[in-house]
Amino acid sequence: MSKQEYRIESDTIGPVKIPKDALWGPQTERSRNNFPSGELMPLQIIRAFLHLKKAAAESNVEVGDEPKEKGAAIEDAIDHLLSLDDVDLRKDFPLHVLQIGSGTQSNMNVNEVVANLANKLHPGLNILPNDDVNRGQSSNDTFPTAMNIVAVKALDKLEPAVQHLIDELKIKQNKYWKTVKVGRTHLQDATPVTFGQEVSGYISALKHDLAYIKDLKPTLYELAIGGTAVGTGLNAVPGMTEKIAKKLSKVYGHDFKVKTNKFWGLAHHSGINVMHGALKTLAADMFKIAQDVRFLASGPRAGYDELNIPANEPGSSIMPGKVNPTQSEAVTMAAAKVFGNDTTITFAASQGNFEMNVFKTVMIAAFLDSCDVLTGTITGFADKMIHGLTVNSDRMDELLENSLMTVTALSPHIGYHAAAKIAQTADKEGTTLREAALKSGKVTEKQYDEWMDYMQMTNIDKTKPEE
Repeated sequence: MSKQEYRIESDTIGPVKIPKDALWGPQTERSRNNFPSGELMPLQIIRAFLHLKKAAAESNVEVGDEPKEKGAAIEDAIDHLLSLDDVDLRKDFPLHVLQIGSGTQSNMNVNEVVANLANKLHPGLNILPNDDVNRGQSSNDTFPTAMNIVAVKALDKLEPAVQHLIDELKIKQNKYWKTVKVGRTHLQDATPVTFGQEVSGYISALKHDLAYIKDLKPTLYELAIGGTAVGTGLNAVPGMTEKIAKKLSKVYGHDFKVKTNKFWGLAHHSGINVMHGALKTLAADMFKIAQDVRFLASGPRAGYDELNIPANEPGSSIMPGKVNPTQSEAVTMAAAKVFGNDTTITFAASQGNFEMNVFKTVMIAAFLDSCDVLTGTITGFADKMIHGLTVNSDRMDELLENSLMTVTALSPHIGYHAAAKIAQTADKEGTTLREAALKSGKVTEKQYDEWMDYMQMTNIDKTKPEE
């Protein structure tokens, strides 16, 4: 850099060259050069930090621990930053996730930018990053506070996506409630089921997943703010953190609390870990649903061909007219990412070394990634796969008519072993079940027609769909 391109500032270690027009300071610049790899710190974290710093400034003024003029200047600078779109905001927050595990450098990035901007907007106040913007706080309690806030907000976006898919599936469930098809277990033919019944299982799984998320979500309302460095609350003025919680609750629309064990809040992150377990469960269920749909739609001439999927884009660069289950593939790949993120988070949550967990940054980045990929792919799956999905009823009838497992309906009348022999004979001789049954002499034509009622086999009247 030439002299015209940078300025020199000092921190407790020594002088640092900083880009001339950058709002950040020496600690941000050190991190920018020392940790250049991986994804950038999610802007959700930065915005949560800004709201937290604003709430802290207001609260410090209210409890008499911050001069009113300085508090107002800090709030003014933060309001300006919060008004920026993501592109403009990113210019001042260049740090990466793979940095110090406590997130100290991102905390200082926020402190430095806010302080420098406040000094630009209000010259002469000499607002300092540590003494003023970070007053009564530590990276060790602010970063986990921001973690919980952004996790809650990410779940706020995921929940409607899951409900939207449930709603789309309900339409198919009701439309095809009495469309009978072959059931399958172990990837082998089984007794009949309706497609609506099959879909009702998907709906129930997603309803349970949504309930798990909502039931576990309140654990994230417990904020670490007020614990400062090791959980003792050193340098935090009494009453400050309660005010912060109230202000953040108003901003985000959730009942955040600070009456919690701070030693736990700094060192464990159990809430993030257990909450991601619910995301993993949702991902597993989504994998199963998406997998079922793409297998049942396989073909159209050399597969199951029971479902017709929307043609959203050309499926091949070489094979004209090919349609692929791309939305299912996106969902299953998203699930693979979530499974990987769960491993990352599980390990990261175990790294609470004495008074502080030192894997905070990668943990929350993985959590947000899971929420993002699930929200996007579930929405796409609902709108671009399930919405346009139809059944190939002729194919379903054909496969059902050729199924040997409907012989199960004969068991109560002629016994399991006699019924098994009929199915084995039909399979061996390549005949229909009807032909083998009549040939056995165990069943008359009238009895076969009476007992072999596919719809009755589904117990359709006893398995009404959930409201």
